Amino acid sequence: MRFPSQILITRRRFPFSGITSRKYHHHHHATSDVFLFYLNQTSQFHAYPFRFLGSRPVSSSTQEFSFQPRSGFSLSGALSGRIFESFVAPTLRYLSTSVENRVNETNFQKIYVQNGIDVKPLVVERIDKDEGISGEKDSRIEVPSADKVVDKEDIEGRNGVSVTKSNEKEKQGEIEEEGWRLLDNAVVMYCGSPVGTVAANDPGDKQPLNYDQVFIRDFVPSALAFLLRGEGEIVRNFLLHTLQLQSWEKTVDCYSPGQGLMPASFKVRTVPLDDNKSEEVLDPDFGESAIGRVAPVDSGLWWIILLRAYGKITGDYTLQERVDVQTGIKLIMNLCLSDGFDMFPSLLVTDGSCMIDRWMGIHGHPLEIQALFYSALRCSREMLALNDSSKNLVRAINNRLSALSFHIRQYYWVDMKKINEIYRYKTEEYSLDATNKFNIYPEQIPSWLMDWIPEEGGYLIGNLQPAHMDFRFFTLGNLWSIVSSLGTPKQNSAILNLIEAKWDDIVGHMPLKICYPALEYEEWRIITGSDPKNTPWSYHNGGSWPTLLWQFTLACIKMGRIELAQKAVALAEKKLQVDRWPEYYDTPTGKFIGKQARLYQTWTIAGFLTSRMLVEKPELASLLFLEEDYELLEVCVCGLSKGGRRKCSRVAARSQILV
Repeated sequence: MRFPSQILITRRRFPFSGITSRKYHHHHHATSDVFLFYLNQTSQFHAYPFRFLGSRPVSSSTQEFSFQPRSGFSLSGALSGRIFESFVAPTLRYLSTSVENRVNETNFQKIYVQNGIDVKPLVVERIDKDEGISGEKDSRIEVPSADKVVDKEDIEGRNGVSVTKSNEKEKQGEIEEEGWRLLDNAVVMYCGSPVGTVAANDPGDKQPLNYDQVFIRDFVPSALAFLLRGEGEIVRNFLLHTLQLQSWEKTVDCYSPGQGLMPASFKVRTVPLDDNKSEEVLDPDFGESAIGRVAPVDSGLWWIILLRAYGKITGDYTLQERVDVQTGIKLIMNLCLSDGFDMFPSLLVTDGSCMIDRWMGIHGHPLEIQALFYSALRCSREMLALNDSSKNLVRAINNRLSALSFHIRQYYWVDMKKINEIYRYKTEEYSLDATNKFNIYPEQIPSWLMDWIPEEGGYLIGNLQPAHMDFRFFTLGNLWSIVSSLGTPKQNSAILNLIEAKWDDIVGHMPLKICYPALEYEEWRIITGSDPKNTPWSYHNGGSWPTLLWQFTLACIKMGRIELAQKAVALAEKKLQVDRWPEYYDTPTGKFIGKQARLYQTWTIAGFLTSRMLVEKPELASLLFLEEDYELLEVCVCGLSKGGRRKCSRVAARSQILV
């Protein structure tokens, strides 16, 4: 007679969408939810239905663990076929490789794995016939207590198989466990429901300033971490509550920006009422309280990107189909697509309107905004319901996508060949067929770039305006150009080649530099106004930001270079927990914790956790990035006739930029 094997798999280490069982509290539970699956002797599924058990471990005097149900356990959601194929089956196949060597016709296995795989060393014990199993032998793998020493030779002597785990794997489990505990503790509650995470949760910070608020851009990696762990409630609440804030009045010195502007952040405040009562309200900041009073252009773009990610990961598309959500998308798009004096399809913004929120000389058409803008355009086109009220907007989105992709690919790209062309540019060309369209002077090419640019590789420059090219390498803009397919496949590969070739400069001791190189000396004094926070190789001026790790991981997986992501994650793993999860690092190689960096920075924690999950299950990355759309450049929308006085500038360049 064959008995089924039981495999207990904890939920904490193997997240998957569709399951939402965690309750949000301001403290961390040591116990974990456990799932039970039945397998037969050949590791095939029985016809038994799934059972979900809440449990807590109980240790006996002999250090053997049993499991008792935990009260109050609840489970919402269901396992779909997609979830089953993407998570359950691969997981069981992974587990089966360690079981088959110990399976025979007369043994009955009970395999208990607490807190997921690779957490603590395992010890194998043989249970004889007289231990209550009807005439069958049994081998049981149990998790010993922390003080129990595992004798490797003894294990191999008993079963011939070593199941001890390396110290490195054990340390990884500890880092992830601490990360999840800190992320859970950063959750902000509003009227009894989770609505986001604070920017930083440093208990030693006496002046949190606005780090105790929920920022839209900062919450994105936290949202992805929760979604990949199967918890969509907090993300759904965040999207809906920030959407409600979109319609609030926003005024600075009696002037209000256009409709559709999303707040940079919000804070939950308690307002006293009559009769000793109070209520919670959301207090948004649209830039009227920010340093420099700059409107957050990227907030609405990140909101749209996150809305699409929520639908892709959870499979819940009803949220984006709601009338109020559709209206919110339209307001953001109308604000971004509004007519102005600009001659270029790129979005014109002031300095400090994105992640780099202090004066760093990125005003104009910074790459970061263009990459997020392009991504938001494509996400909006995908989510908008096509009807009479939206068809004109969808047409405008298509036109802008076509023009923007051509503009960035053609004029922002630099490599050895392109720099040599710029070096030989003629200036003051007054012609419809001018080569140097933006009147760039060759003397603008910085001396550092001549020796720095590798033979193989290239990147998208940081900014382009008339008579000005910002040759600095901005990491977020380049990475998101890969993720959104703003760059061509060839350009995207070249960007990763450059990062690999210049690993010490862009990654160094801590991934990744926000920009390279830093502004120094007179250039720093003039451009930043001698900003004491943006000193050379610090903060936004060449500092290293661990939160960029998840975007780097996503870009690497998309381009089939996961080994680069694994290398960067391993590098971050060595320092983040020891250094208490800093906001950023200083020095040219990112060796020291930033001089004004907040500790226990939430998007540092969430970025690492998201990267770790994507590296372990790279197939999930396809839900987040956008594939190349080859139709965008095939049809020109400028309306210029081939035989007229003015000719379309794309015809000659199309063959060069589509590859």
